Amino acid sequence: MKQVSKFLALILRHRPEVGGLTLDPQGWADADEVIAAVAKQFGGFDRARLEELVRTNDKRRYAFDESGTRIRASQGHSIAVDLDLEPIEPPPLLYHGTAMRFLEPILREGLMKGRRQHVHLSADAETALKVGARRGGETVVLEVRSGEMKEHAFFLSANGVWLTGHVPPGYLRPLSTPRR
Repeated sequence: MKQVSKFLALILRHRPEVGGLTLDPQGWADADEVIAAVAKQFGGFDRARLEELVRTNDKRRYAFDESGTRIRASQGHSIAVDLDLEPIEPPPLLYHGTAMRFLEPILREGLMKGRRQHVHLSADAETALKVGARRGGETVVLEVRSGEMKEHAFFLSANGVWLTGHVPPGYLRPLSTPRR
């Protein structure tokens, strides 16, 4: 299922054309077309397996619309989509986990969205540590003084990831000692 989940991330967040999909402006794809794309790539894939993958994904990366006929990634797109999220006041502190090798440029330039539409932040340091660890090597968690960032818009994705366009370095502080 991990390979299928990675393929879904590819076609629902980054390159829908790989699966022969067209996403609407809000990032939704026809669920039957997604099932067909996955089945073509891996074989033996059906609606029940897609529903199980959405239901059991630990990061809740994917969601069906109310009708159950469309599916999209909850956040993390590198292509332009409008998730139709309303700006929301963030908690005073949010967190970002990253590899230690990126710490110096982050402290100099801040957190940048790169190829994605938003910077991703976690509500707690433990989640941020897990996110940062996926890059391998030493991991560090940054505390983000989000409550002080009045001039920046924040959004909360359907799967609980906080999103913003940029976090200037003045709002960042390394929180944890590096971990492997």
